[in-house]
Amino acid sequence: MIVRRIVSGAQTGADRAALDAALELGVETGGWVPRGRKAEDGVIPDRYPNLRETPGEDYETRTRWNVRDSDATLILSHGPLSGGSKFTESVAQSLGKPVLHVDLAVTPAAKAAAVIREWLSGLAGDTLNVAGPRASNDPAIYPEARNIVHRILTPGQ
Repeated sequence: MIVRRIVSGAQTGADRAALDAALELGVETGGWVPRGRKAEDGVIPDRYPNLRETPGEDYETRTRWNVRDSDATLILSHGPLSGGSKFTESVAQSLGKPVLHVDLAVTPAAKAAAVIREWLSGLAGDTLNVAGPRASNDPAIYPEARNIVHRILTPGQ
């Protein structure tokens, strides 16, 4: 897969890190978000383009629709999956969509990027959904996720 579009639910943490990395590199972004552009820090800022609102305010619908509308899902975390990240993995598996979880607590950024690029090379499509914990559950996820997504979108990194 050559990633031409990054989607996420634009929650704080891993989701926004992926969108920010893509925007910095001029890669198309998008995704589904809850009605009212709801996130844990209030309303999702307008600087994130191409986000579409689901009919309701629940996070589960946005997660399902982002997985459904993507070619593959990458989940980044520090430690085992829980909460919404675990739900994302479950949805991808139930829909038969490729999903990769990278535990950054045991995988350094450079190795993580290499593992992800190798995984992507065996997949078809061009749209990658990126998920992971929100900032309040993992304050360290944003900089690491942004760095890794930047690396996988930049050839030779």
